[in-house]
Amino acid sequence: MIGNLDYPVQLIQPDGARVCRPEYDRLIADLERDDYLSLYRDLVISRRIDTTAVTLQRQGEVGLWAPLSGQEAAQVGSARALEPDDFAFISYREHAVAYCRGVPPHALTVLWRGCAHSAWDPEQFNVTNPAIVVGSQGLHATGYALGAHLDGAEIATIAYFGDGATSQGDIAEALGFAASFRAGVVFFCQNNQWAISEPVSLQSRTPISHRAEGYGMPSYRVDGNDVLAVLAVTRKALAHAREGSGPSFIEAITCRMGPHTTSDDPSRYRSDTDMAQWRARDPLERMRLFLTSRGFLDDEGAAETAAAADDVANGVRRATIGFTDPPSSALFDHVYTGPHPLIEHERAQHQEYLASFDDQEAMS
Repeated sequence: MIGNLDYPVQLIQPDGARVCRPEYDRLIADLERDDYLSLYRDLVISRRIDTTAVTLQRQGEVGLWAPLSGQEAAQVGSARALEPDDFAFISYREHAVAYCRGVPPHALTVLWRGCAHSAWDPEQFNVTNPAIVVGSQGLHATGYALGAHLDGAEIATIAYFGDGATSQGDIAEALGFAASFRAGVVFFCQNNQWAISEPVSLQSRTPISHRAEGYGMPSYRVDGNDVLAVLAVTRKALAHAREGSGPSFIEAITCRMGPHTTSDDPSRYRSDTDMAQWRARDPLERMRLFLTSRGFLDDEGAAETAAAADDVANGVRRATIGFTDPPSSALFDHVYTGPHPLIEHERAQHQEYLASFDDQEAMS
């Protein structure tokens, strides 16, 4: 079953019709034609990167991949709300967030090919490498936000996680700490209906966003397949954080259209009927219909966007296949922000170990 689709915040209906919500309309009043088209372009390219990575995994070029298909609007809308100095803390499915923050598309696959221990410098793009330990990024985002506040920086952080992560103690601890110390963090929960094979109806008997009330922080429930609604709500929450008013919680209702990862078979736990209902709410098609109705997008423009996405996808494929294995010494890089005596000692031991093989060859 789809469950409760009575969203408090929706600005574009599935048929592309615009919904008037003055409280949120003002938050995106600055958007012009090119901004709308740019949002659509990011949606299309994000999906194309994702489908390309899935294909690469099926062909044995990538070890594993966590598809984002269906969640593009939740990720693009929220990421586009961030200011350059804001910091995003992501998990293993937020490929579109990383892309919107400027991370090169091929860097999204290098980790999953096993060719890097750290795919990019987080400080360069203000987005972390994916957190694999479920829910841990909530603590990281909270601590960073508190530290930034103590330093006098007017920035916000955003922690991305799924409905399943809300059952982890790390998220509960992060919510409690952030509320107590008024950390400027936005907790962004993508309720994609499934924690691997466990439906959200078993994960929580009430809307997940209601949990924030117990911590005394504002919460929002938004149509996660509506990129404009997500953008508006996230802008509001981030402004609340930057001004020193503390944390907020956003529950974006969306659906994971593909498997949990490429090693998962979702047909074992959900029906085609359920998926058909969600496909009718596709975030890309919704935005396309909206743009077409406004006269912002025609067939030629749509074709140009698709061609641009193809170019990005081809680049990802070429780069991924061309990745070379890193030297084993790379294991010691990016462990701490700077040199550390213990790590440098271990690096030296490793180099000595490798050199011993050269000595043996020289003696033979």
